[in-house]
Amino acid sequence: MKDIEILLGQLSSVVWGPVMLAFLLGVGIFLTIGLKAFPWRYAMVSFVMLWKGRKSEKEGDISPFQALMTSLSATIGTGNIAGVATAIALGGPGAVFWMWMTALFGMATKYAEAVLAVKYRETDEQGRHVGGPMYYIKNGLGAKWSWLAIMFAVLGAIAAFGIGNMVQANSVADAVEAQFSVPVWITGLVLTILTAIVVLGGLKRIALVASSLVPTMAIAYILGALFVIISHWQQVPDALLLIVTSAFTKTAATGGFAGAAVWAAIRFGVARGVFSNEAGLGSAPIAHAAAKTDSPVQQGMVAMLGTFIDTLIICTMTALVIILTGAWSSGETGAALSTLAFNNAMPGVGGYIVVFGLVVFAFTTILGWSYYGERCAEFLFGVKIIWPYRVLWLCAIPMGAIGKLGTIWLLADVMNGLMAIPNLIALGLLSPIIFELTKTYITSHIHRG
Repeated sequence: MKDIEILLGQLSSVVWGPVMLAFLLGVGIFLTIGLKAFPWRYAMVSFVMLWKGRKSEKEGDISPFQALMTSLSATIGTGNIAGVATAIALGGPGAVFWMWMTALFGMATKYAEAVLAVKYRETDEQGRHVGGPMYYIKNGLGAKWSWLAIMFAVLGAIAAFGIGNMVQANSVADAVEAQFSVPVWITGLVLTILTAIVVLGGLKRIALVASSLVPTMAIAYILGALFVIISHWQQVPDALLLIVTSAFTKTAATGGFAGAAVWAAIRFGVARGVFSNEAGLGSAPIAHAAAKTDSPVQQGMVAMLGTFIDTLIICTMTALVIILTGAWSSGETGAALSTLAFNNAMPGVGGYIVVFGLVVFAFTTILGWSYYGERCAEFLFGVKIIWPYRVLWLCAIPMGAIGKLGTIWLLADVMNGLMAIPNLIALGLLSPIIFELTKTYITSHIHRG
């Protein structure tokens, strides 16, 4: 196991090296410029569109609101609690700044993904609307690029078990054991049963559960974090200054914190930022392809809010709590660091907020990613693979719960990076389509309206 972890660590360093980070941020910057900052300029309009999208009678399987909630169910997970903590523990407070950068430019990436997902979606043998990178590569780029579509689908079907399954189960089991002394195998079993009840009902049941749990838990978690931030309001300017300065200068060792170079802040900030909001991975457009809409641009506008909510709001809340309470220099990492931070500010209560948030967020992530992986598998093998994939998905949850955190995190990191490559290539090649659709929409809807 140790040899495997070393190998995965070396592979993760290559996958998330300078080339990949430049690729991720570069595509986001390129799309932001090409769209003339459309995601930033029309963010508020998008929130209005999201509210109106709670109900829709247009062609599709779920409402635009449910599509975003399903997408958020997959992104708001351990990355927002344990992932942020890990980024700070390894890269220092400066990692938070680079998480922000992935989000700001990731909004354009997420927008572009959803635009293409709706434009190039298909209807499968069972009448479901299916889409995502594998479909917009196949239908947008043509047969000569079919190998790229297959590459994404293979990586997506496998990566789902890392980022969307075992990592989530592992973090939940670890947190519940630390807080309530519940054996990890029991947590794994309960999580498997609850997941089975929802996942076996398909997308509509997933969307129904997600649209109920995600907003409720997100608001509850934000309110808890806000209480901590407000109670330390005098230190907020210093915390923000520390984040910005540490992004460009080495963070000195202090307390249990070993210190971190600028490169560590960039690497772990971008990697955990992408892990959290998934902009560029190509996962979210799989959910948005099922939305009841006839406008790729409108669904893209709804989709980009996922990155904003996930990273710029929820991840920032977690980061500020960790920094304001001084927990970041304790030497702890992962969920334990977040728990320590909340407990420092809210003794006796804070730990429960983290654990409850982690459990609900991770559970919804497992639900969302089960759909992503299933659609990737369907693209490769047809509808006959759906039920075997669901069974395999359920079997992986208890394995993740009792597994070793470090190995699982590294595996997720590697799969994430590899999965992003075919999607980013497709976004670049299809960018003229994205720009043209956006320009047409602005002319016909926004300027006219």
